[in-house]
Amino acid sequence: MVKRKAIMIGAGLANMAAAVYLIQEGKWNGENITFYSLDDHGSNDGSTDKAQAGEYWNKNYPMNNTKGFIARGGRMLNYRTYVDLMDLLARVPSVTEPGMTAAEDTRDFDAHHRTYDKARLLKGGVGIVDGGKLGLNNKDRLLLTKLVMMPDSQEERLDNVTIAEYFKDDPHMFQTNFWYMWETTFAFRTQSSAQELRRYMHQMIYEFTQIEHLVGVNRTRYNQYESIMLPLIKYLQGQGCHIILNRRVTDWEFKETTMQDEITVTGLVMENTETGEEEHVTVDDDTAVIFTNGSITDAATIGDFNTPASENMDYGAASSLWKKATEHFYNLGNPDKFFADRDASEWVSFTLTTNNHLLLNEITRITTQEPGNALNSFISTEPITPLGHEDVNMSIVVHHQPHFTTQKPNETVLWGYFLYPRRHGEFVDKQYIKMTGKEMLEELIGQLSKVDPGPVNIKSKKKEIMASVVNCIPVYMPYASALFNNRAKSDRPEIIPANSTNLAFTGEFVEQPYQMIFTEQSAVRSGEIAAFHFAGVPMKRLVKNPRYDKDPKTLFRATKKMFE
Repeated sequence: MVKRKAIMIGAGLANMAAAVYLIQEGKWNGENITFYSLDDHGSNDGSTDKAQAGEYWNKNYPMNNTKGFIARGGRMLNYRTYVDLMDLLARVPSVTEPGMTAAEDTRDFDAHHRTYDKARLLKGGVGIVDGGKLGLNNKDRLLLTKLVMMPDSQEERLDNVTIAEYFKDDPHMFQTNFWYMWETTFAFRTQSSAQELRRYMHQMIYEFTQIEHLVGVNRTRYNQYESIMLPLIKYLQGQGCHIILNRRVTDWEFKETTMQDEITVTGLVMENTETGEEEHVTVDDDTAVIFTNGSITDAATIGDFNTPASENMDYGAASSLWKKATEHFYNLGNPDKFFADRDASEWVSFTLTTNNHLLLNEITRITTQEPGNALNSFISTEPITPLGHEDVNMSIVVHHQPHFTTQKPNETVLWGYFLYPRRHGEFVDKQYIKMTGKEMLEELIGQLSKVDPGPVNIKSKKKEIMASVVNCIPVYMPYASALFNNRAKSDRPEIIPANSTNLAFTGEFVEQPYQMIFTEQSAVRSGEIAAFHFAGVPMKRLVKNPRYDKDPKTLFRATKKMFE
C-alpha cells in the first residue's frame, strides 16, 4: 500500500493537507505530488473560498460586474475542536505576518480580537433577543438529551432520519432561541440529517453554554483564502508540488482483475477547460490517487448589483466523478443523497462592498458591538414555515475590517446569507433566489429597520447607504448544505475504501466517525489519514482529538444551561 507519488484530484483544503503531511511526515519529495483542479481557491471541498472579485471571476463570468469583493461563504474556527487544522497551520508560514506560522498568525489575531456577540438574534418589536434564554421545554430537553446520550454503537438508528422527523412530536423545538442560533451558527435545516446533528451536539456540546455570545469562535486575521489556503499553496509550491489548474477530471480507468472488489486506478480522463481538449493521465503502481469527492461550491453562480444569480443545473464536477466511481464499485457511497436534492441543500449568499463606513457604523449602533464579533440573525415577526412557525429570515456576518489585504481603508465588506432561498423577502416581494444584489441590500436595510425604532433610524439613511455601494454580489450555491443532507452512514465512502490499493477519498463527503462535517477540521483530518496511509506512517501518530461529550463537567454545564 505504501506509495512514493500522488495525484490529487482537487486542490482544496483536504488535499493540500494531505500533501503537507506526505512531505513532512512521510518524507516525500514535493515534486512527486501533482494536483489537478478547476482552480486554486478551495472549491473542491468548499472549506474556503477565494475572496476578491477580479481575475478569476472576470475569466469565468465575463458578463458580470466584477467590482468589489466576493466571498461565497466563510467559516468560524474553534481551537478546542479544530486540533488537526491548527496542527496543519503550525507547519506552514503565514503569508501576511513575517516570522509567524499560519497558526501563530491566527492565534495572535484572535487573542487581540476576542469574539463576544451581543446581538446574536434580532427581532422586530423586540430588538436584541436574550439568546441566553434558550426557550426549551421539558420535551425539547428530553429529546436533546437522548440525542447526546445515544451511544456511538447505536448511531445507525438515525440513518435516513431528518431533524424534522426526530422532533416530529415536538414542533416547539423549532421555535426556540436554541434552534434559531444552532441552525444559523452551523447551517442546519429541518431537512438535515439527525445523525449529523448528533455529531455536532457531541463535538460542540461545550458551545451549549455560550452559544448566544459565540465566545468559543475563533477567526483568522483576513479571509480564509489569504489566511489559510494561500499559506498552504505557497508552501507546497516551494516544495516543488505541481498545481495544474483548469482541469476537470471526467472519468476513471480501473484495473481489470480477478480479485473480488479490488479498487486500483490505472488512469484518469480529464478536460482542459481552457482549450476544451481531452487529456489522459496514466497512474502507475507507485502512485496514490487522493480524490476530494464533493464540493459545496460546485455549480455556484454569481450575479451583481442589478442581476440575480442564475441557476446552474450541473450535478457538480467532483460529485459527477464520484458517481462515475460508484458505477464500478458498490462500496463507494451514494452521491445522489447529497447532490440530487437541491431543495435540501441550496443557499443564496451575498457580499456587500461599500466605499465608506456608514452602513457599518449603523450596524454597530443597532447591535451595540464592534465589527468582527457578530453573526446577526433576523427572526421573522410572522409565520414563514410550512408548519406556520416563525424562523430566521436572513443572517449577516460583519467581519473585522479589513477582511482582505487589498481592501482600502475607507471600504467596508460584509457577508450575508439566506438559508432558505425559496422563501419570500419581507421588504422585497420576491424569492431571495430571484433578488439582485440591490434588492438583497434593501431587504437587509428593512430587517435592520425593524429592530431600530424611532423617527431617525437606519431607514432614513437608505439613500446615502445605497450611494455608498461599490457592489453587492449575490451567489447561488445549489449544494451549500449538501453535506448535511439526510442520509445513512453507508452513503459516504470510507477514506480508504475496502480493497482499495491506491484510491483514497477526502473532504466533507467521506465517512469519519465522530467528526463534524462542514468544518476545516474534518477536511484536514481526512487528508491527514489518507497521507499517513499511503506514506506508511503509523495511525497512532495522528493528531489526538478531544471528546467533550465524554467529559462529565462539560455535560453537567450543558444540562444546567438547558434549564435557563
